[in-house]
Amino acid sequence: MSSGNTLDDEETFKILIATDVHLGYLEKDAIRGNDSYNTLNEILNCAKTNKVDFILLGGDLFHDNKPSRRCLHNCITMLRRYCMGDSPIHFNILSDQTVNFNTTQFPWVNYQDENLNISIPVFSIHGNHDDPTGAEGLCALDLLGASGLINHFGHSNSVERIEISPILMQKGNTKLALYGLGSIPDERLYRMFVNKQVTMLRPKEDPDEWFNLFAIHQNRSKHGPTNYIPEQFLDDFLDLVVWGHEHECLITPTRNEQQLFYVTQPGSSVATSLSPGEATKKHIGLLRVKGRKKMNLEKIPLKTVRQFFIQDVVLADYQDLFTPDTPQVTKKVENLCHAKVTEMLEEAERERLGCPLTPEKPLIRLRVDYSGGFDTFNTSRFSQKFVDRVANPKDIIHFLRRREQKEDIKDEVNVDYGKLVKTTAAEGLRVEDLVKQYFQAAEQTVQLSLLTEQGMGKAIQEFVDKDEKDAIEELITYQLEKTQRHLQARGVTTEQDIDTEIRLFRDSKKNTTEEENEIREAINRAKAHRLERGDNPGDKDISDDFADVTMDSDEGSVPFPPPTRGRGRGGRGRGGRGRGRGAAASEPKPAGRGRSQKSSTTQSRSIMQAFQATSQRSSRTGATPSYTADDMTIDDSDEDIPVVKATRPPSRPAPSSSFTKYSSQSQSQSQSSRGVAFDDSDDDEDNPFKGPSRSSRR
Repeated sequence: MSSGNTLDDEETFKILIATDVHLGYLEKDAIRGNDSYNTLNEILNCAKTNKVDFILLGGDLFHDNKPSRRCLHNCITMLRRYCMGDSPIHFNILSDQTVNFNTTQFPWVNYQDENLNISIPVFSIHGNHDDPTGAEGLCALDLLGASGLINHFGHSNSVERIEISPILMQKGNTKLALYGLGSIPDERLYRMFVNKQVTMLRPKEDPDEWFNLFAIHQNRSKHGPTNYIPEQFLDDFLDLVVWGHEHECLITPTRNEQQLFYVTQPGSSVATSLSPGEATKKHIGLLRVKGRKKMNLEKIPLKTVRQFFIQDVVLADYQDLFTPDTPQVTKKVENLCHAKVTEMLEEAERERLGCPLTPEKPLIRLRVDYSGGFDTFNTSRFSQKFVDRVANPKDIIHFLRRREQKEDIKDEVNVDYGKLVKTTAAEGLRVEDLVKQYFQAAEQTVQLSLLTEQGMGKAIQEFVDKDEKDAIEELITYQLEKTQRHLQARGVTTEQDIDTEIRLFRDSKKNTTEEENEIREAINRAKAHRLERGDNPGDKDISDDFADVTMDSDEGSVPFPPPTRGRGRGGRGRGGRGRGRGAAASEPKPAGRGRSQKSSTTQSRSIMQAFQATSQRSSRTGATPSYTADDMTIDDSDEDIPVVKATRPPSRPAPSSSFTKYSSQSQSQSQSSRGVAFDDSDDDEDNPFKGPSRSSRR
């Protein structure tokens, strides 16, 4: 970097890129409690050492939706230590900041606030762990934004249509358009892309003069038919996509040959699961952008990340040592596992030499496939041998077993043995999928008649992920009342007609926007009930917008599923949190509508008996604010922009250039000047922008 710094001039943007810091993960653990804090400190120190123009975070700065006081205190302390100071800011923002930062009462970049002294601006989108919740649609990033420590962008207030307006920056003659989209439930965003409801705005004046950088926090790998965002959905005018949410570190930019942009996946900064994707070495990126067609991404290894080693052992492969019929075979299996764990510990010790910042105790995971007649041994007793040497002594060993499925063998000569032993895994399933599969396989007598599988699945998700004990009850009560009003409006009286009408009413809402709105309204009602009861406001809020539950993207499908209920991923999977947008706030209900009137006797009544107690409620629809990009003028002259420490922008004149809407589903504009020269070589420090130009698109 020393020689590379000589090439960093007033024309070059230097951006530190990191995603999925998960601050506060396992903060109560005696061994691993400080891991996420130490790594964030290293990231911010790296930014200060390299004198970057700004830091770009790709979501999930916090691990919990409601960070603890210790977590917030440590985060604020580190941001103040490294990001505040007298160093000048060398770039200007040309776009309408009231649109870029629409979640705060201070809609301008923090370094232009006359009351603050910022040396390194931090721009961050939110992830699925620190997503906006509650009636106000606020998240932990908004707290940091109100204090002037970070700039939260990429928050969409609408669930009907998304318009992504870029933050337009200029440093010298280099123009950078920074796009961002915070976490949205994958299935919903997938549907919005298909329905052409996602639009990216571009400056009308000289649109091909901007380097387009996009930060997104979604599933990149496919977890279901619509439970991910294909790269092909993104607009083809983009130059580089910073992909968050995926924890496996694939930071070296890869080119999408169809869209002709590059994608970098920095991965997480702390291991939140003992899966193969987390075992990849952790890095952050130092991105340099000069002009329109030159960029370089330098990989910076993180030294404070705890080492993680994972290995698979298939006992059937050691027939030369033992078989299921071997005397004391269990003891021999345990000795084999002991030797494997010892080997990983010795490897960790060798790698840690010369790295004093690396924690002493590594994470060790040995996945043992014991199918074929082998027995398991006592893992607790086994772990006691390594309690002083590993950071996760309670879960070193993980037993897996293949499920053998018998099939009719018609051709005894050409047998496909690969089909005789199949792998089944539950890691790729979501809560909604499990609920749906259960009721599909259940007998007709236990099928849902009032609720939909999606509504029940999301209520269970809210109960599991956010510890909302009333979510299921509130959803049932709300659906019951709505069905009662429907039956009253239809004038149905006989029991047979009631059953038929209920079934038709239920089926008409499946997989529609109306169903999502009803679920959201039920959750808002639950919050209003809690406020009426005067519950502790410090309790967990209910997300006013449900998310599609996803499993960890880095987990993938393990080769063999456990024979019994596994450890799971803890209370919250990386993709398992609801990602509410906070678009429509639910009003508190009038007095007398509290939960005290909904006793267990109310729930046990039939629909006919409950008619007399049902009151008609007016529907509430939340108006979605629309943000229109005003015209603004962009100075694209060749004159250098003076290095200034800008004060608060004077009365914020209307920006000077209008935007053009650009959708990935629309016909692409002429892009004869497109193409970014990416240097993927880390060896040549003398010229970070060396590399072949990308071929122009016709």
